[in-house]
Amino acid sequence: MDADIIVIGASPAGLMAARNAALKGANVILIERKEAIGNPTHPANTFFKGMFDRTGEAVDQSYVIKNLKGAHIIAPSGGEVVVESPAYFLNRKKFDEYYAQQVSKAGVDIRTGVEALNVIRGEGVFSISTNEGMLKSKLVIISDGINSRIAGLLGMKPIKYPRDTAWSLEAEIEAPGIGEPDMFEYYVGNHAPGWKSTYSPCGGDRATLGVYVRGHGMDVSSFFDAWVERFKKIKGLDDISFISKSVGGDPIAAIPGEITGEGVMITGGSAAQSGIGYGMHAGQMCGDVAADAITKGDVSPAFLSQYRKRWNKEYRNEYYLGRIALETLRKMTDKEIDSMIQVFEGEDLSFIQGDPVTKAIRTGMFMLRKKPSSLLSYRAALRRK
Repeated sequence: MDADIIVIGASPAGLMAARNAALKGANVILIERKEAIGNPTHPANTFFKGMFDRTGEAVDQSYVIKNLKGAHIIAPSGGEVVVESPAYFLNRKKFDEYYAQQVSKAGVDIRTGVEALNVIRGEGVFSISTNEGMLKSKLVIISDGINSRIAGLLGMKPIKYPRDTAWSLEAEIEAPGIGEPDMFEYYVGNHAPGWKSTYSPCGGDRATLGVYVRGHGMDVSSFFDAWVERFKKIKGLDDISFISKSVGGDPIAAIPGEITGEGVMITGGSAAQSGIGYGMHAGQMCGDVAADAITKGDVSPAFLSQYRKRWNKEYRNEYYLGRIALETLRKMTDKEIDSMIQVFEGEDLSFIQGDPVTKAIRTGMFMLRKKPSSLLSYRAALRRK
């Protein structure tokens, strides 16, 4: 064996899985096809503190470009809800490097420029064919991104609703003062079906614009072009300069599917565990269970299912309620979205606390008290569309 565990992919989830497994005594190799971790950078570069807190990690200002106060959620008519919650715009390269250093200090053998080409499952051993030769381990953790090729080679379906992935196009832009505001802006409506368009200020004259669209395939460039023109009108800009563009996917409504098998665990975007913070937390759980499996000499699906059970306890309700909400949003008309947003305009939403089910109940009761007719907008959930 080259290692007890081989982690494929240095995503935030993959990094955490490797680190936690090593800290519990496992011999771990992490392979990453990029020549350097964090380069080229990943388009996901923001998170809210509340979500990141689930990891138990502290935010380190060394990788933060801008501290923000929260977000404006803006309806098609311009009505908005203000959500105050500390948030961060990241230097994603520095963020990945920061955690790669932790992984290395934990004793993980990090090998960059190494791409997994094939995985062969044998009796008690995995043989991983790479561009640098063959590697063997007792257990494999897959974290190679959405539409995982390695999971597919093993015949696994780690995403339950892959067609509901939100495909994105994001660009870094430049315009005078565009990066100075201290709140994100998320625009919902049929200009970005099924999810949102975004404006994320990152200081000075720079910001990012993005669209996240569900149900319209992977090419969302037409939605992005329309969003840019709309944004220029909203902000009174004659022109903006583009610094860079990136494409990607967000499995926010896709739901984890088959994420464990005989000697195999899948985590992060590969397993529809959306978001930097939530993905990292899933990676931590994955690494902990993987190390326990090595210690006990049991990499059976029954033992590894502890990972799924831990994830279900932490996130299952939240993800399924999120999926229901986004499916409803996808089916709503702009008029219905406007009506729903109006209920929350100018309100202090700090009362929406607790677990996901409690939050949903409190939100529904608030809508019922303030404007009972607003609940009719949720009829969209029953539409076939």
